[in-house]
Amino acid sequence: MSQMDLKGRWALILGASSGFGAATALELARNGVNIIGLHLDRGAALESVKKLVAEIESCGVLAHFTNMNIANAEKRTEAIARIKEILAAALQGPKILHVVMHSVAFGSLLPFIGDEISKTLTQAQVEMTLDVMANSLVYWVQDLWRNGLLGRGSRVFSMTSAGSVQVFATYGAVSAAKAALESHTRQLALEMGQYGVLVNCIMAGVTDTPALRKIPGNEKLIEGALRRNPGGRLTTTADVAKTIRVLSDPDIEWISGSNIVVDGGELVAGN
Repeated sequence: MSQMDLKGRWALILGASSGFGAATALELARNGVNIIGLHLDRGAALESVKKLVAEIESCGVLAHFTNMNIANAEKRTEAIARIKEILAAALQGPKILHVVMHSVAFGSLLPFIGDEISKTLTQAQVEMTLDVMANSLVYWVQDLWRNGLLGRGSRVFSMTSAGSVQVFATYGAVSAAKAALESHTRQLALEMGQYGVLVNCIMAGVTDTPALRKIPGNEKLIEGALRRNPGGRLTTTADVAKTIRVLSDPDIEWISGSNIVVDGGELVAGN
């Protein structure tokens, strides 16, 4: 695949400021893709976003970043209206999104059961976690489609993990969200297939990201992954970004509804 295959196209990254989202934004930008990034950050993290935008723009592409809550319906409507304006004003390239990446990591990390009720998950926390990390994918794809921003050749990527099929302390709500996200991805692939839109889920191995560092006991997750991974290292955000870039090749037309594992063999190596 040459850079020209992607040059001038557009990608929407939900959760673009760090981790997988930031790495993918940069990888696509290096291959000529203009980036629309949505993220939710405060304080010092906003300085990192400015640096990321500058790096993306140094690749000779356009970058439009907005700080917002992607799970808020009103904000979603506003953002989509703005995306339509941006694509309509573009001097060249298709007027639809070539790539949509859902890389949203925000949820509650408490156990279901505990001696102190105040330190266990509430109904509101469970519902928030599933809504933000899973259900929001459906709402975004619905609204992007209704607004003519997805079409034949577009591709949607969601981000899951082995946590969808494995369990460990404090990951209950997120695990449920990942399982739901995979189900949503399959259903969207079924319903969008007739329109030529590809929808796939990327299952990354254990990756040292800001989201991972928020999980209690993340040191044990890292230690276990290093021990069992045949490649002898953790998955990196670059591994995932390169995979998405390859799957963004316009010649890829027949991969949809899949869980694509990017972990160097970590999952199949077991415990």
